[in-house]
Order: sequence, then C-alpha cells, then structure tokens
Amino acid sequence: MSFNLSAARAEGASGVEAMPSNEGIVVSSIDAAGYTYMELANGGKKFWIAAPTTKVSNGEHIRFVESMRMHNFTSKTLNRTFSELIFVTSTQAKVEE
Repeated sequence: MSFNLSAARAEGASGVEAMPSNEGIVVSSIDAAGYTYMELANGGKKFWIAAPTTKVSNGEHIRFVESMRMHNFTSKTLNRTFSELIFVTSTQAKVEE
C-alpha cells in the first residue's frame, strides 16, 4: 500500500474540508414569501438553496434534504433570477460528532 504524501499535504494545505454535497456553510440568507433562501459554501463552490422559513446565521454549518433542482429560477418576490436553485424540504444545523 502506498501513500501519496504530497497529495495529502496539498489537500490539507487548501484548508477546505470536504463536506457531503447536501451540506454547506451559510454565507448569506434572505427571508421571503414563506422561504429562506440561503447561499451556501461547500469546498470551493457556492450555491443557493430555498427552504421553508428557517432561522439561520452566517457561518452556520447546515445539512439539507434536497427536493428539486431548478435552473434559471426567477423569484418574483426577490426580483432575482438564480442560475440554479435547490429547493429543500428541511434543514438542520450540523451537529459535530
């Protein structure tokens, strides 16, 4: 069995912890019309989810249950189009194990 030390160092040096695709760190949030829109960061990418109205704080690590993914979704309430928006049925704060 071989171990690639330089690859391990490169991964650790990035400071980005790998998370499952249904988790993220809240970057920003907007409450509107029964939904909370949350911009999440996971690794090097950011994406938006829409959940039933939820209390969240920036920097919070959450897990979500995906329901549907929409492309070029326009929110009339926010007067904004999201290139991709993930509708979720529920969210929960990630409990550290």
